[in-house]
Amino acid sequence: MYNKILVAVDLSKDAQKIIDTAVRMAGNDAGKLTLVHVVEPVAAAYSMDIYAVNINELQQEAINMAEQRLEKIGKDMGISSDRVHTLLGAPASEIRSMASEIAADAIVMGSHGHSGWKILLGSTAIKVLHGATCDVLTVHVGSD
Repeated sequence: MYNKILVAVDLSKDAQKIIDTAVRMAGNDAGKLTLVHVVEPVAAAYSMDIYAVNINELQQEAINMAEQRLEKIGKDMGISSDRVHTLLGAPASEIRSMASEIAADAIVMGSHGHSGWKILLGSTAIKVLHGATCDVLTVHVGSD
């Protein structure tokens, strides 16, 4: 049913559950999968005194670490490196943009939240849903 599945992973301990679900959706065909991880800008993710640290160095270190981890996941799954993407920006908009760029049939991502609608989906998942042009499957992660 799905030929191009974008798998958005946050590189947490729950990432494998999301990946396993996407693999099943793809009928165990890793060729149908594209992996993406979005690194949020350091200044946006943490409120800190920008004079106290070199933000650019921290940002690049975060990107490098994420790239290495995602590339290893992709390699272990047999996904070619041209379908493994580490991006910098706002997660929801970057995920939607990548889905459009690859003409994804579906996006698979984790969801967990704490209050209101976030209990059902999580804030990033909600933002991805708004404006997505393909199916979005959210995989419940976190406390079981």
